[in-house]
Amino acid sequence: MFDVKTVSLEWGGKTLTLETGRIARQADGAVLATYGETVVLCAVTAAKSVKEGQDFFPLTVHYQEKFSSAGRIPGGFFKRERGATEKETLTSRLIDRPVRPLFPEGFYNEINVICQVLSYDGETEPDIVAMIAASAALTISGVPFMGPIGAARVGYEDGEYVLNPSQTAAAEGALDLIVAATGNAVMMVESEAKELSEEEMLGGVMFAHDEIKKVVNAIIDLAEQAAKEPWEVAITDNSAIKDKLAGVVGDDIAAAYKLTDKSERSDALNAVRAKAKEAFADEDGQTQMAAGKVVKKLEAEIVRTAILKEGARIDGRKTNEVRPIESMVGFLPRTHGSALFTRGETQAICTTTLGTKDSEQMIDGLEGLTYSNFMLHYNFPPYSVGEVGRFGAPSRRDIGHGKLAWRALRAVLPTKEDFPYTIRVLSDITESNGSSSMATICGGSLSMMDAGVPITRPVSGIAMGLILEGDDFTVLSDILGDEDHLGDMDFKVAGTSEGITSLQMDIKVAGITREIMQQALAQASEGRAHILGEMTKALGTARTELSAHAPRIETIQIDKSKIRDVIGTGGKVIREIVAETGAKVDIDDEGLIKISSSDNSQIEAAKKWIEGIVEEAEVGKIYNGKVVNIVDFGAFVNFMGGKDGLVHVSEMKNERVEKPTDVVSEGQEVKVKVLEIDNRGKVRLSMRVVDQETGEELEDTRPPREPRGDRRPRRDGGGGGRGRGPRRDGGDRGGDRGGDGPRGGGDPDHMPAFLKDD
Repeated sequence: MFDVKTVSLEWGGKTLTLETGRIARQADGAVLATYGETVVLCAVTAAKSVKEGQDFFPLTVHYQEKFSSAGRIPGGFFKRERGATEKETLTSRLIDRPVRPLFPEGFYNEINVICQVLSYDGETEPDIVAMIAASAALTISGVPFMGPIGAARVGYEDGEYVLNPSQTAAAEGALDLIVAATGNAVMMVESEAKELSEEEMLGGVMFAHDEIKKVVNAIIDLAEQAAKEPWEVAITDNSAIKDKLAGVVGDDIAAAYKLTDKSERSDALNAVRAKAKEAFADEDGQTQMAAGKVVKKLEAEIVRTAILKEGARIDGRKTNEVRPIESMVGFLPRTHGSALFTRGETQAICTTTLGTKDSEQMIDGLEGLTYSNFMLHYNFPPYSVGEVGRFGAPSRRDIGHGKLAWRALRAVLPTKEDFPYTIRVLSDITESNGSSSMATICGGSLSMMDAGVPITRPVSGIAMGLILEGDDFTVLSDILGDEDHLGDMDFKVAGTSEGITSLQMDIKVAGITREIMQQALAQASEGRAHILGEMTKALGTARTELSAHAPRIETIQIDKSKIRDVIGTGGKVIREIVAETGAKVDIDDEGLIKISSSDNSQIEAAKKWIEGIVEEAEVGKIYNGKVVNIVDFGAFVNFMGGKDGLVHVSEMKNERVEKPTDVVSEGQEVKVKVLEIDNRGKVRLSMRVVDQETGEELEDTRPPREPRGDRRPRRDGGGGGRGRGPRRDGGDRGGDRGGDGPRGGGDPDHMPAFLKDD
């Protein structure tokens, strides 16, 4: 029934298996990839015809994680997989970016690539497996895919590169690098690093490429067994159209690209395109569409030739020159930290907001519920490029750019122990002409320092471009938007003065060599250093004080046995602390308490309250307290933030007191001295030996009492009883039970037996 084809190889200490012919047989290509116990199914379908008027390549990649793959049920109300999570969106982009350039120009058939995680072992990340499965499925589908590609993750521990480290090892190591490549050249790089050198980063990329070649060969072996007949792709000859357009608008294009102002250049190019359209107004629709595409090719040729042959960039800069930079910090009065970073015609407003643990982001993924205390969100409104467009939910591009900046800045963040805040950086792009994600890194770094986040060092970022024709190439620093669109590479490098924290590369050609990457990294290092110098003019190190509007957080470590006392029954105590002091209180299972408020007096009040709860009362020490309950024989006083003790009526004043209410009232603030703590923890307090105004201890002038003798309760109700009921005929209601009531039988002090001095 099934015609199953399989290839396997030992790779990174586990077996990688690619299988086709058993599942999803109606798709154009379907591959089940297994690595360890992680299994991903990828199915590829392609439209057999092109929609009328189609002039772009509609490739769509969907990556989905099934919660069942990890033995979990999704959280939330619906209990099923719904819209793409951030991780699914980012992985979809990881798959899309290296395969898109490997389709021939002019191929406009719609292609759908769907990758689904069916099994997850908790160690092997599915993203690499999905990239390999997608490449294999495309390769055997028959569509004109100039692959295959392979992919690998690389870690770095103790000076050694590690292939496909576990999720835990990758998080704890100095490098988390993802590389996609063909057998001949690198296609894509995505990474997060802890200030590694250019040589270490390049070494990681080359290490990954060597390992990827093994996967590429395995996919080729599978294709030799199971590939469908390749599609016939018609190559359209537009040379005549190109020659005509060169004569009509060639000089106008060259003149337009000599305008350094983006708006002026854009207006001039729009006029050129209108002129070109008019020249083909009498032609059929197919020819007019082809002419529109050829105009863009003509633009690219003119710009690329000028850069390669003359070193002349669009805005007149040298190939290694960075645009003018202007930085400001603290310009938004009510934010916790703010920065305005402008580089040429690219500008970002970055703000930092500090929050408590409650503000952490909860992530429901295959690994279970996790929490992140650092978020970075990137927004790209249409006005930033002078356009009218959709404004609302973040696009895949917005999520990807934000994640790149997040990776770049995370390496310099303080630990939770040193800085127990949740940090959110928001980047709003207000102008864009190339590399707004790098502006986000620079502005985000400045805004965190302005907020008082003690980052180890500031981070800067730069985007590098490439013009490649045959063996000739030129690397461009700080590329413009047009240089990005018309060039062959978008190579982004971020880091500190000590090393690289993030590296991302996308290319539009069939791969780049080690020589090109080496030059790009060296040139980027110079550019980053220059940008850091310009940023330092605004702010060089983190402020030592937080914003007046930011919450203050103070931590207390208590013994785990005291957690219940601080929380109270049903959370009663901790809710009372929050309500009374106004501070926010969080406590974890290890006894770490975080107290937060923008008002230091509230923090101190809550801290004092909690310390009173966990502190052991000390005999002979004087405390401030509050009367919480009055009974016939005295008053119960709350002191030390939660402990109650009894001030017997005989300990309220040095003279006789008939009723406790003659001296105190509920809610009254009093000063008390601890007289005794019995072996059951009951506390006996005194007011009479403390000056209620100053809190100073007074000399006890009362003569010592005679020993009372036997403490056993008397059957006649004449005393010794310890019940709480009212006296009856000189006895008490609890006399026969030995309760905690006042002593009867003519004792003028009504002293409970367990509190009476011997």
